[in-house]
Amino acid sequence: MNYVFAILLPPLSIVFAGRPFLGVLVFFIWLPAIFFTGGLTHPMFILLAWFIIFASREDRRERDARQR
Repeated sequence: MNYVFAILLPPLSIVFAGRPFLGVLVFFIWLPAIFFTGGLTHPMFILLAWFIIFASREDRRERDARQR
């Protein structure tokens, strides 16, 4: 579900991935970039959000593996 948010609202997806400060920072960069470029930079933010989601899942898997 978080990947759907990454397509529509990348900053919100980053917040849901457990990185609230980075999500707010990306929001303040994402919003003007969308208006000034007409949406051409949106795929860059989608890729950023997907990378952060993937990295947070990998971190969670590593933590779970260490606890076993």
